[in-house]
Amino acid sequence: MKTVACVVLPGFAPFEFGLACEAFGLDRSDDGIPNFDFRIVTPEPGIVPSNLGFSLNVEDDLSFADEADLVVITPIPRDAWVTVDERVTDVVRRAVARGAWLLTVCSGSFVVAAAGVLNGRRATTHWRYADTMASMYPEIDVDPNVLYVQDGRIITSAGTAAGLDACLHLLRIELGAEMANTIARRMVVPPQRDGGQAQFIQAPLPVSTSLSLAPVTHWALENLRLELSVDQLAARAHMSPRTFARRFKADFGTTPAAWLARQRILHAQRLLERTELGLDAVAYECGFGSAAVLRQNFTRTLGTTPTAYRARFACAPEAPAA
Repeated sequence: MKTVACVVLPGFAPFEFGLACEAFGLDRSDDGIPNFDFRIVTPEPGIVPSNLGFSLNVEDDLSFADEADLVVITPIPRDAWVTVDERVTDVVRRAVARGAWLLTVCSGSFVVAAAGVLNGRRATTHWRYADTMASMYPEIDVDPNVLYVQDGRIITSAGTAAGLDACLHLLRIELGAEMANTIARRMVVPPQRDGGQAQFIQAPLPVSTSLSLAPVTHWALENLRLELSVDQLAARAHMSPRTFARRFKADFGTTPAAWLARQRILHAQRLLERTELGLDAVAYECGFGSAAVLRQNFTRTLGTTPTAYRARFACAPEAPAA
């Protein structure tokens, strides 16, 4: 992936637009990250108003989007959901037809839906708009409970910061875990939130739960090679398994078992990129037990084998650790 076109339309949301600029538009070559040819495009070049009372001067029309490796669709206002600019939906269809990546943030998914390329696919949008999308487009399997969904080479994401999670997910696919972690560290954000995490958590900032669970999760990350169980983690947190599971879900938006499984995969990615350990050794360090179990879980999660992943993303020994 070398070229990125970010589509903005009248009434665009500045924060979500900024996410795409931050993820794909900055020069990070001093960190060893390859730069993208990133351009902002719109159907009618010139002044494009935002939804917050200021405007953006966009110089490029949509022609660049027809050759970009990634097309990012930023949110559009509610009154534009029914009458999406046909020039944009045509660009979306052509992008899908030629196998380009397509990524939407929040209500940008309505643009892709209007193009018809989500029919028969799973997708998401902001949880407040999910029912509307499902009603407008019954052919789409709309999931309101996740941060982002990847179906083929189309990635749809929920509101606001979930768009950044989707961008980092794509960067991890294209650049590998190590470079994605470096980018996340520059952004001062967590390197990976699973797409399957809950969009809407009733108590996102509990008074004391995070402080009580932080030592447990840190210990778990340091001991992934062990056969960790919920009962064991609960005991370290001085809670009953039921209370621990409930508080963990409130803090992390996922179950302890799902969180552990994802951390094992992330650790395996790092080891495959940065070490020459054999698959059995990698499996041991990550708590999978054997290369066969590692291969099964790795392939199911990432859609590629550990060997193929290493061949693509192995880092030079002198590469900086993230």
